Amino acid sequence: MDQVIQDFINSKRIAVAGVSREGTKFGNTALTELAARGYQVFAVHPEAKEIAGTPCYPNLAALRGQVDGVLVSVPSQQAMSVLREAAAMGLKNVWLQQGAESPEVLAQARDLGLNLVAKKCVLMYAPPVGSFHGWHRFFARLFGQL
Repeated sequence: MDQVIQDFINSKRIAVAGVSREGTKFGNTALTELAARGYQVFAVHPEAKEIAGTPCYPNLAALRGQVDGVLVSVPSQQAMSVLREAAAMGLKNVWLQQGAESPEVLAQARDLGLNLVAKKCVLMYAPPVGSFHGWHRFFARLFGQL
């Protein structure tokens, strides 16, 4: 497993940028799943005070010193500002969930010196990995993609 992936999943305090009020986005699923896997998670939403009983923070800066990494699950157009904010506060461990990346976002992450994971699902790596993600992980390993 890549060291960057290992560093991210060893971070036990994760901000999740990209939760929705409707609860239908991947960010909400990741927030719930990571919490169930023992991570301390923080929802980031620019307007909501809470979602499904979970307090929300308006931005990463509101979490300064409280998180070790950020899972970015927003459209690529919005991901650029999340990356800039993470870099400005010294937050290096960043996971771009599928759909958040674009060539421009990936280039910006490199320019900012972030420890970036992209084009992979965090739920395939954050232990314990089970059910669908366990099978997906098995086949990824089998075909040399893990």
